[in-house]
Amino acid sequence: MDMIQALIIAILQGATELFPVSSLGHAVVLPAVLHWGINQRSPEFLPFLVMLHFGTGTALLTYFWRDWWAIATGLLGIGDAHRVSESRRVFMLVVIATIPAVIVGFLLEKFVRGLFGAPVIAASFLIVNGLLLLFGERLRGRGTADRHLSTLTRMDAFTIGCWQCTALFPGISRSGATIVGGLLRGINHEGSAHFSFLIATPIIFGATVLEVPKLMHEHVPQGILLMSAIAAVVAGITAFLSTAFLMRYFRQHDSWALNPFAYYCLLAGVISLGVLVLA
Repeated sequence: MDMIQALIIAILQGATELFPVSSLGHAVVLPAVLHWGINQRSPEFLPFLVMLHFGTGTALLTYFWRDWWAIATGLLGIGDAHRVSESRRVFMLVVIATIPAVIVGFLLEKFVRGLFGAPVIAASFLIVNGLLLLFGERLRGRGTADRHLSTLTRMDAFTIGCWQCTALFPGISRSGATIVGGLLRGINHEGSAHFSFLIATPIIFGATVLEVPKLMHEHVPQGILLMSAIAAVVAGITAFLSTAFLMRYFRQHDSWALNPFAYYCLLAGVISLGVLVLA
């Protein structure tokens, strides 16, 4: 992998991690479709992707710093009783939503790792992701999804957390799955996206803690370390801009917000699958 390729993947990661189109799916499929010759099963490729996720997580932490500051001060008991109680409630919801992915990710770690080097599988899951987004919008359209994020319950958080587990497969969008989970619990697009981006932060940083040390202990070339760091910064800047755009987008297009992303995933998945199978 050269620097240009790394930066392209970084920009793609920063955008697609928040857009409901699967960053991992694109990171696995794109190099294969473009015949970049990147060994996606090499010891440094997955840690490289996790470094990009670290940049993305930092961007999310920066964008939602008020939420995390409120949670931190609430946990320390700083502020009036109502604010402390609400901050602790939000923290508990984030924890509940995170637990399913942690457990399932631990149990299926070896199996999921093998999928990162399988572009055909990732392309197929991109198609599944598109269908999932259409499914969420269709069912949501039959009911109501007007609840505000402040009405989120523990069962809502747990359900959204279970949907997040599907994103362990490259091609299934974590943000897309959790937003769909929120919609099906009656939360509107903006609230679902907000909570989706909040619970992404501990997952991303948790993966970083597990994977980054491997960059230091698996004889990864020094140039890869520098490349990964630069790419992480680029991914972070892209992710921050993407988050700002999406929060406004979901607020202004609440009735059909996921449909364009669904059609994109279907088209990208079918084309990529055709190229990979026929190549």
